[in-house]
Amino acid sequence: MLIKNQLEDIFVKHGFSDFKWIKGKEIIVENWVRFKCLFGCPNYGKKGTCPPNVPSVEECKAFFAEYEDAVIFHVKGELKHPDDRHDWCKAINLQLSALEREVFLNDYRKAFLMFIDKCTICGECLQSRVSCKNLKIARPVPESLAVDVFGTVRKVGYPIEVLKDYDQTMNRYGILLVQ
Repeated sequence: MLIKNQLEDIFVKHGFSDFKWIKGKEIIVENWVRFKCLFGCPNYGKKGTCPPNVPSVEECKAFFAEYEDAVIFHVKGELKHPDDRHDWCKAINLQLSALEREVFLNDYRKAFLMFIDKCTICGECLQSRVSCKNLKIARPVPESLAVDVFGTVRKVGYPIEVLKDYDQTMNRYGILLVQ
C-alpha cells in the first residue's frame, strides 16, 4: 500500500520539497517526442539511456500504465555559465538516484526514476546498456521514454517554457514512478 506521507518525508530528506503527485496513466507519452530524439537530439545513439537503446513508444505507454502513482520533482536552476549545467544536472541526478534507492528499500519494489537531464554518471558513455559501467543507477530522461514533459508538467500546474538564453531560470523535472 502506498503511504504518501512516508514517501514525502523521504523526498524532503533528500532535498526535494517541490513535487507533485500524478497518476501514471496521466503521463503523456507521444510518438512525436521520440521523433524529436531521432531528428534533433545530439545524444541519439550516443547514450545507453537514450534511443535507440530504450523501449519502443508503445512499450513505454504500456510501462507507464502499470503504475498507479508517480511523482514529478521540480528543480529550478540559475547558472552563470552554460558549461555549469552538466555538473549541476549530474549532482541532482545523483541525489534523485539516492532517493529512488531509499524508496525501493522502503518496500516500493517497482520504484523507477527518470533523470532531469541526460545520464552523465560515467562522464563518457559506452553507448549501450550492455556496456554501461553503472547499470544500477543509470536512468533515462523522460523524453527518451517518449514523455511529453511540457504537457505532463503543465497538467499539474508547473511552469515550463522553451528557454532562449542561458541566463533564464531553468525549470527541470525528474519523475519517479512508484507502486
